Amino acid sequence: MHTTIFNTPIVNACLRRISVWFLRVTGWTVEGALPAGVEKCVLIAAPHTSNWDLPYMLMVAYHRGLHPYWMGKASIFYFPFRQLMMWLGGISVNRAQSNNLVASSVDAIRMATRPLQLVVTPEGTRSKVRRWKTGFYYIALGANVPIVMAYMDYERKLTGLGPVLIPTGDLEADMKIIKAFYAPFKGKNASQFEAET
Repeated sequence: MHTTIFNTPIVNACLRRISVWFLRVTGWTVEGALPAGVEKCVLIAAPHTSNWDLPYMLMVAYHRGLHPYWMGKASIFYFPFRQLMMWLGGISVNRAQSNNLVASSVDAIRMATRPLQLVVTPEGTRSKVRRWKTGFYYIALGANVPIVMAYMDYERKLTGLGPVLIPTGDLEADMKIIKAFYAPFKGKNASQFEAET
């Protein structure tokens, strides 16, 4: 995987301090941490209802010492922003040609030689959706890594890392557990988030 802001030494240390300070002074509480020994995982980021989710996600990642890579639509990687988005941990996704996305993500996680958390928004868009995409589940299953449930509740200013789920292969049963966890949380645009089981 490409070098990011999270493994750029001096910048990393400075931005971590700024992130911890900003979240504290703006009233956010950050909970949870990656369990010991979990260096690679698929990290669900939900609810995803606003462009503000990305900068907050980056600050939470700094706060918790993560090494995230996240997927974004190809249009935000156009010149002159491509290199910046990649440095922030972005991976460009062409939604019209995403047939091989799961397989290539599995390979990237398996081949990574350093800690890696692949951040995926199961809604796939900031707009309201009734059905979550399940690619994140098959990536975790194929790479044999856990799923970590990260959340951001704008109403309570509460964010962090929640439970860890080891995919069993029973998608329906596992999705019920995941959606039940996310049901209470309110995104920035709360009416656009639905996690009914």
